[in-house]
Amino acid sequence: MDFNFSQEQRQLQDTIERFVRNDYGFDKRRAIAASADGYSRQAWNSLADLGVLAINVPEAQGGLGFGPVETMLAMQASAPALPCEPLLSSAVIATALVRDFGDAAARDELLPALAAGERIVVLAHHEAPARGMAGPVHTRAAVEGDGYVLDGRKAVVIDAAAADELLVSARLSGAPEDADGVLLLRVPRGTAGLSLREYATIDGRRAAEVELRGCFVPAQAALGTPGQALPAIERALDIGLAALCAEALGLLQATVDATAEYLRTRQQFGQPIGRFQALQHRAADMLLHLEQARSMTYLAAMRCTDPDDQSRRQALSAAKVVVGQACRFISQQAVQLHGGMGMTDELVLSHWFKRLLAIETSMGDTDTHLQRFAALSQREALQAAQA
Repeated sequence: MDFNFSQEQRQLQDTIERFVRNDYGFDKRRAIAASADGYSRQAWNSLADLGVLAINVPEAQGGLGFGPVETMLAMQASAPALPCEPLLSSAVIATALVRDFGDAAARDELLPALAAGERIVVLAHHEAPARGMAGPVHTRAAVEGDGYVLDGRKAVVIDAAAADELLVSARLSGAPEDADGVLLLRVPRGTAGLSLREYATIDGRRAAEVELRGCFVPAQAALGTPGQALPAIERALDIGLAALCAEALGLLQATVDATAEYLRTRQQFGQPIGRFQALQHRAADMLLHLEQARSMTYLAAMRCTDPDDQSRRQALSAAKVVVGQACRFISQQAVQLHGGMGMTDELVLSHWFKRLLAIETSMGDTDTHLQRFAALSQREALQAAQA
């Protein structure tokens, strides 16, 4: 299998790396994170100008028509800058959902605006009992007149306050765990009955608890086929999970590089501490975890659009387990090898540490995906035995 990237893919990666290096430095990022909005529209427009927001938009709607591999490269290249802008939530997950599930009218309306950075759309799907997985849907939608009335709560919706509109999943019929009966509704910010309780997350990002109380939206606000949204949401989240692994890989690489440089330059007892064998062993273990995470990130990118649900979920859970373990091991080793300064706010390493910690617990933590992988593997073995 050829793991070399095309010239066009390398150019995309180089362009993003140059942007974050020259125009999105550590001090600027800290200022953006501390601002009232928690992100920068100017930076968002710059990302649109570079084509980053158009990666997952088809050419027919003004996009680049790329896919998971280009998304992986973009997330990996931008990761060390810790961008506060909603790349994952809007440019990857919501864009993929509109592209793959929306009807022609919705695609023609939303996708060009998403590619140009004119609109930010965020999926509001996860609920508290689901532990970051697609899980059951308790939020209810009731038909009323020429529309729907929504009641329920969505938990830890990243970038919700930055969104111009939310894509809210709600159950129209059936039990919370049923695959059928879920619809997806476009709910603009400012809609009566929609409220957000915003807060900062450990990695300096913004999230919100979304509450819907008698929130009315017209029937034309439904995205895709009513009652059939859950499988489409799960597919979009799997694309997002692959992109999250890619972001982790970019941070892991930067963390390993920074630690290796520190070991080469930090002097103790008249020599670089990197000459001490015990520290060399720890650095080697970090590199081993990094390369395992790289391999599984590539696997996730290649399998995240697999039409076979079981095979796709199994591969992505395996990737999230390996990447999650690498996030925890490498970040902890890096801080310990840097000593007390590794946790100071002035050092970017401490912010990478926090983001890696957040990634390990996002979209299902390591233990949750390990359990899902085991369950899917057991089901696969039973199917093979019955065949």
